[in-house]
Amino acid sequence: MIQTPYLLFLGDAPDQLAAKVAQGVRDWRPDNAVGQFRMEGCGADLGLPDMDLAAARAAGAKTLVIGVANRGGVISAAWKKVLVAALEEGFDLASGLHNRLRDEPDLLAVAEATGQALHDVRVPEVSYPIANGVKRAGKRVLTVGTDCSVGKMYTSLALDRAMRARGMTSTFRATGQTGILVTGDGVPLDAVVADFMAGSVEWLTPENDADHWDVIEGQGSLFHVSYSGVTMALMHGGQPDALILCHEPTRPHMRGLPDYAVPSLEALRDLALPVARIANPACVVAGVAVNTQAMDEQAARDYLAKLEDSMALPATDPYRFGAEALAEALGTM
Repeated sequence: MIQTPYLLFLGDAPDQLAAKVAQGVRDWRPDNAVGQFRMEGCGADLGLPDMDLAAARAAGAKTLVIGVANRGGVISAAWKKVLVAALEEGFDLASGLHNRLRDEPDLLAVAEATGQALHDVRVPEVSYPIANGVKRAGKRVLTVGTDCSVGKMYTSLALDRAMRARGMTSTFRATGQTGILVTGDGVPLDAVVADFMAGSVEWLTPENDADHWDVIEGQGSLFHVSYSGVTMALMHGGQPDALILCHEPTRPHMRGLPDYAVPSLEALRDLALPVARIANPACVVAGVAVNTQAMDEQAARDYLAKLEDSMALPATDPYRFGAEALAEALGTM
């Protein structure tokens, strides 16, 4: 078990989006977030107290969580001095990066010498099966995006909360490092061997009561040439009964791909639905979730109203305005 509360390490994150792991913990488990540790040049700020290691320990923090999601998921050499000092100060370390803490000889040596724990969240702990495509009882909804990092996890968490508030039975199913740190359980899908990805999603979303909803955290995008495979695995392994389309309308290009334009929501609908129907012919698009963080409130509401008219679907920013409309749409299914 990862000990709480956390000191969230932002390192030298160039912008707020690069610190999305820490932001997710801050927004969804604020009681676990004692403070933030930022290095010189950090462009992210969670609005938490800036603390050095000694101050954070005095405030009760037990684990330093690497809250940065950089391209490739590597442990920067610039971070090493802080990570080593944290272990010596009495912190455990937790990371969801592809570059494992336990594979760094210097960190492993210090952890063994100090008796501190290294938690690699992005390491599969289960021998997952190969997907069989057998239909299973229960209901499932999957968030799919026009791009990476558009709010699929936030939408899933907000939707699960709204469904519970309506008296519906639901379970948030984490499939990425932040979701696992928030909930304490899940499948680190992008670290699963490709042949077993869809099977791991079947394992994560087992047969359930007929009225039970699994809210499956989406990953990647069918349109993103770097990460489309993980999205396909979610769609086929999850066998979703419903899709929620997720979008960030102010983004100039695909995340990390300046030569690729962000597709429209209509294009996402028209591609995602046939792919999902391979595994579940009854799948429908139930609503639209938009990350309006970069828009003022009136512009956001106007944009959402136009979407509802043009797509004939409920549209909301689930984090800013709530996910009740999406939960209501699923409640009629």
